[in-house]
This record gives sequence, C-alpha cells and structure tokens, in this order.
Amino acid sequence: MVVEMLSETSWTGAVAMALAAALLGAVLAFFPWAARAETEKRVPSGRAEVELSYAPVVKRVAPAVVNVYTKRVVKENARSPFFNDPFFQQFFGNRFSFGVPRERVQQSLGSGVIVDPTGLIVTNFHVIKGGEQFTVALSDRREFEAELVLADERTDLAVLRIDNGKQKLPHLTFRNSDAVEVGDIVLAIGNPFGVGQTVTSGIVSALARTHVGASDYQFFIQTDAAINPGNSGGALVTMDGRLIGINSAIYSQTGGSIGIGFAIPSNMVESVVASARDGGRVKRPWFGAALQPVDNELAQSLGLDRPGGSLIRDIYKGGPADKAGLKVGDVIRAVDGFGVEDPQAVRYRFATKGLGGKARISYLRDGRSGEAEVALVAPPEVPPADETEIGGRNPFAGATVANLSPAIADKLGLDTMGGQGVVIAQVAPGSAADQIQFQRGDIVVEVAGQRIETVADLVKVTSTRRPQWDFSVKRGERVFSATVGG
Repeated sequence: MVVEMLSETSWTGAVAMALAAALLGAVLAFFPWAARAETEKRVPSGRAEVELSYAPVVKRVAPAVVNVYTKRVVKENARSPFFNDPFFQQFFGNRFSFGVPRERVQQSLGSGVIVDPTGLIVTNFHVIKGGEQFTVALSDRREFEAELVLADERTDLAVLRIDNGKQKLPHLTFRNSDAVEVGDIVLAIGNPFGVGQTVTSGIVSALARTHVGASDYQFFIQTDAAINPGNSGGALVTMDGRLIGINSAIYSQTGGSIGIGFAIPSNMVESVVASARDGGRVKRPWFGAALQPVDNELAQSLGLDRPGGSLIRDIYKGGPADKAGLKVGDVIRAVDGFGVEDPQAVRYRFATKGLGGKARISYLRDGRSGEAEVALVAPPEVPPADETEIGGRNPFAGATVANLSPAIADKLGLDTMGGQGVVIAQVAPGSAADQIQFQRGDIVVEVAGQRIETVADLVKVTSTRRPQWDFSVKRGERVFSATVGG
C-alpha cells in the first residue's frame, strides 16, 4: 500500500515539477534579479566576514567598570533568655537579645560604573549597605579610597566618588532606557564571584519587570546575559557602548545564573546621579495618591476591556493628584504617553522626573477617557519629622523614629495618605531594635498601654525602665502585639 501511494505521488509530482520549471523560466526571463538574490547566500570569502566580534565595544567600555570593596563592622549578640513568647517569635523571628555584642569585620565585593570623568561611580545600595570603608579598584589595578556621596535604598543605588587628581577617568555615557527594545543585544560587565572582570552577552529579554522585589521602584530590564553574585553594580551596555542599566538582581534557585537577570534602567540611574551632583540628596516628585493594580476581576467590575493600569483607591486632600482633578476610582493608563500596567510603573515614571513642571496623566473614569496635568512637587513634611534615635534599655533602643508625614511616607515607601503616627525610619545594626527585628517602615501604635502619636510620646514612654514591655506595631496592613522582658 505504501509503495503504491509513493508511486502515485511520484507521477503527479513529475507533472508539477515540469510546470514549476516552466513557470520559473518565465519568471527569470522577466525578473533576472531573482536569480541574483539566490546567489547572495554564499560561503564567506574572507576572515573579516567570519569573525564577528564584540571586542571593539568591550575595549571601549570595560575600563569604566570597576570593583567596589566594602568593609563593615558587624555586631553579634548572644541570645537573651527572656524572649520566649511564642507569638513574639512567630512575628519577629528567633534572633534577638540584649546581650553584650561581639564585633567582627566583614568584607564584600561588588561592581561599579564610572559615569563621570571626575570620579563619580554608581553601584548598588546593597553593595555598600552598612559599609564604613570603601575601596574602588580600576581595571588597570589602581586602587582608590572612595567617599560615599549618596545612598538611596529605595532605588537600590549608591554613588561613590574617588579623587584621581586632574586626570580624567574613562567613563560611560547614558542611553535612554525608554528607547531599548526586547531583542536588542546587550553586554553585562562585572566581577562575578570575585574571579576578575568578566563580560557576558545576551539580549534584552523583557522590559518593565515590576514584580522582582529588589527595590521600591520595580521597573527592571530583564536580560539573559549571565549575571552572577559579584556582578551587582556592574554595567549593562548596548552595542553603541552606552550604559543602559545597572545589573542588580537575578532569579535563581541555585545562586548562579540561569539566564534571568535584572538591571535598573539607565533613566533611573541618571536621575540618582543627578541628585548626587546636586548636593547628594534625592528629591522626587510626589503623586499624592494610593494606588492598586487592576486585575481581571476588578477590570470586569469596572467595565474595562482588559486588566491593567492603576486604580486610585485613596487620595491626599490638597496633594498634586487632588489638585489636578483626579478622583478615587480613576484608572491611570499612561504617564506622559508611556503605558503603565501597575502602580510600580506609575511610581517609576514619577521617580525619573525632576521637580518642576507637570506630568500628563491619561485615565479612565466611568468608561470615559480623560487627561490631567499633575504638578511635579515634593511631598510636604507636615508635621515636622523630628527624627530621633531611641536610647536606653527598651525594645526600641537603636531605632531612629520620625513623625509620619507625606514626605516621610514617601521616603520610606509607605502607601499611606495621612494620619498621625510614629514610624521607624532606621534600625542600627546590632541594637535591641535590630535584635527584635523591627523594620524600616514599621509604625508604632502603642507602648506600655499608651497610644503613640508623636515622637515625643515614644521618647517619654521609653525613658522609664520597666520589668516588661507591651507594644503594638503596624506592618503593612497588619497590627502585631507582643510582650517582652525589660
């Protein structure tokens, strides 16, 4: 049966081939260029056509990528016996004490990128976090002591400065990260595992990744160029030799690269570097509204054609969004013409803008499209922060606290639109507050039966020694209460 079928197919195929040959001859007679197009696929005639190389790009950009060595003193405490409350351990963990601290020196290695010929170097915040001394090693093995100019935990970026006298340093220029497309070829340069400067290649795998969890402003470039521990703070460059991102994180189940790496876009990096040049303090516009993502269920309830965008669920009275005419229930779809699919994208678009001017917001309200212009202004610090480090012998010792305001909430990345309260702004390593595992952004609700509304309230209540401490702390949407020994 099979042989017969093949024979029949051969006969009909012969007829078809004859007709095709005749047709091809007619085509070539009238369109001779068609034959030439076929002959363009040929064996390379020389070495230059065979050896396609990234070497010229690497030679230009590699000298601007450096190693960053961080030295920090770590305090470790012995376990204290009186933190035995099971609920307390469930919330705060099982690593706390008021014991005598022991110190040890810890060193870590990361990468950095020279972005100014006078010696400004950008790296990741987590590379220099807690550091007391910083050393930068250039690609030619020269080493310099570095000064920390700016540390911005919210973006996971930091800027260092080295002094090379009057000699200009090799540096990279920024490329507009909004112009990069999925599929563009990129190179990642850094010092993975401390083996020395290493270059890997890949493509831009995705843009606007917002659920990575590596910083408050989640809007990452994803690449399959191999990124490993030690690459943090290194350069992601395009084929024109310009900086498109700072390599910051990887997705991995083993600790090594599996082809899913993330870089902070150059537009965000450039805004932080600009702040470093302008006094070393980051100033960002404030939107003045609390947002939530629009999932499929919410989109259906709102009558939207698809999920995506950011729903305004709360608004600060008198803030920029309120003054622009935006309302609770509006769904933001774009900022200055750039689509925004979730609240992280909205925050990113505002964070990359300087103060002054306005941002154009495209939104949906009751099924109708609208636009609003939101002023790019800084959040107000009302009431005054009154930042104070709590001392003494109590669970909050070593915590720096502040009165809650739009400015403090924005600084700490809190999604709150007002109200009184005291928030933990910083926790000193090795302190009692650190051992209890209080976190930046925790809001102190009540201590020793007293409601805490101002920093002065907390200072007063913690100034008295007590045999035990009862307190309540709000973290996110949950309030936790605990009792510990004094």
